[in-house]
Amino acid sequence: MTTHTIVVCGAGGFIGGHLTRSLLDDGLRVRAVDVKPLEEWYQRFPDAENLQLDLRRREACEQALAGATEVYNLAADMGGMGFIENNKALCMLSVLINTHLLQASVDAGVARYFFASSACVYNADKQKVADVEPLRESDAYPAMPEDGYGWEKLFSERMCRHFTEDFGLETRVARYHNVYGPHGTYDGGREKAPAAICRKVIEAKASGSNRIEIWGDGKQTRSFTYITDCVYGTKALMRSDVREPLNIGSSEMVSIDGLVSIVETIAGVRLERRYDTSAPKGVNGRNSDNTLVKAALGWEPDVPLAIGMEQTYRWIDQQIRCGTVAA
Repeated sequence: MTTHTIVVCGAGGFIGGHLTRSLLDDGLRVRAVDVKPLEEWYQRFPDAENLQLDLRRREACEQALAGATEVYNLAADMGGMGFIENNKALCMLSVLINTHLLQASVDAGVARYFFASSACVYNADKQKVADVEPLRESDAYPAMPEDGYGWEKLFSERMCRHFTEDFGLETRVARYHNVYGPHGTYDGGREKAPAAICRKVIEAKASGSNRIEIWGDGKQTRSFTYITDCVYGTKALMRSDVREPLNIGSSEMVSIDGLVSIVETIAGVRLERRYDTSAPKGVNGRNSDNTLVKAALGWEPDVPLAIGMEQTYRWIDQQIRCGTVAA
């Protein structure tokens, strides 16, 4: 195992847990940090140094980064569309995490810093129709991101840029597009569409109701990125010389109705669909343009949605059958 310490912030969350496991598999020394009590982490590994710290506080960031060589910042107060549309101030308070981590990174002599941004930074005017043009990295400007969560991510991207310019801190920024997979939340209000739809189909099948409620009209479109692609892209970007934000997202676009159909096929059911057009649904269309990531990394996410959704469905079904409470 290397003597270099890699710090994963938000390690108790969905992406952070998978990233921690992957870095440990690479033989790296990992310090895993999250605000949640250790028993509430989605995944926890005894080979990592596991710390419960509130990274909104400057002194906690200094403690987390002591002796660190690289930092992955995935820590944020966030969730699916229902959460981010109704908790804008909480989402924006995550700016404290990135700001204090950047300052602590400079003080600690960190060599490289990764920030997990989001496709929610993109200009809303470019996402008005379901048959949307894939979003290029330049489409974040002129700025009109998702209110609250998107503004925090875009501002934090700029912070990373200016810490590189002013202090020489090497920063890398990924714009994630709807990451999904096992070992994430599927209930409680913070879940995203893939996990929520899996849960709803499982519940409808088990209860015999044969009905599913869909937020919006079902015509809104997205691309969804499987967790293994997300982790691979994150690590590849961190190792690269790319200083500008880069899409890490699948280019396989699907409507929400289409996503429901995929899960119905996996479950072997057909359900009556009821649409709640008053519920939060986000923009009408969003997809990832992968021209830059292919040029920069020689790669793009390639796990087919049907394959990733089957893995996600099977895991959620097992958790529900076992009576596991979603984090």
